Amino acid sequence: MRALIQRVTAASVAVDGTTIGEIEHGLLILVCAMSGDTEAQAGKLAAKIAKLRIFRDDDGKMNRSLLDTGGAALVVSQFTLAADTSRGNRPGYSQAAPPELGEALVAYFAEELGKQGVTIAHGKFGADMKVSLVNDGPVTIWLDTEN
Repeated sequence: MRALIQRVTAASVAVDGTTIGEIEHGLLILVCAMSGDTEAQAGKLAAKIAKLRIFRDDDGKMNRSLLDTGGAALVVSQFTLAADTSRGNRPGYSQAAPPELGEALVAYFAEELGKQGVTIAHGKFGADMKVSLVNDGPVTIWLDTEN
């Protein structure tokens, strides 16, 4: 699985002009299930993100996790993280999991993140979403279970 996480002071996602998910302090998590991914990988990624120390401590150092700060997560499916740009100018997405599997793994990822104690808000799989955020830092980190 791949995830692009952004530390935020606020984030929201809307579909057809209606906000369907929003958080304040926490992480916007754009997540993509790749072909061959499993629930085990989704669970491992969720645990890693919940404990990743990228929030400031009292000394201003990135030493606190999402769990430590009580932050929330906005989980948005993002199949374009599977983009292959190695040939030509039009990205290919054949490395992304098929939609049914992708939807199930993104949902499982969010569920596992919630089990870690993180409050979760969601986007809508397959929808044309408008995502808004206030990136804090900015802090943006790429994670891939293959690495």
